[in-house]
Amino acid sequence: MGRRRGGLMSDRLKYELAEELGVADLVRREGWGSVSSRNCGNLVRLAIERAERAMMQGQ
Repeated sequence: MGRRRGGLMSDRLKYELAEELGVADLVRREGWGSVSSRNCGNLVRLAIERAERAMMQGQ
């Protein structure tokens, strides 16, 4: 089975979430690989929360 080429989140959204978590400077300096697993999980949690809020506002 092939891997997905594109991600589900835009780069813009990922950087917005990184700013919110306070890890954007680390990402700019060292790349996404330097972000801890915990913070990656927090990025996903924030993205899910935003998506849920957007769905609720759209209804």
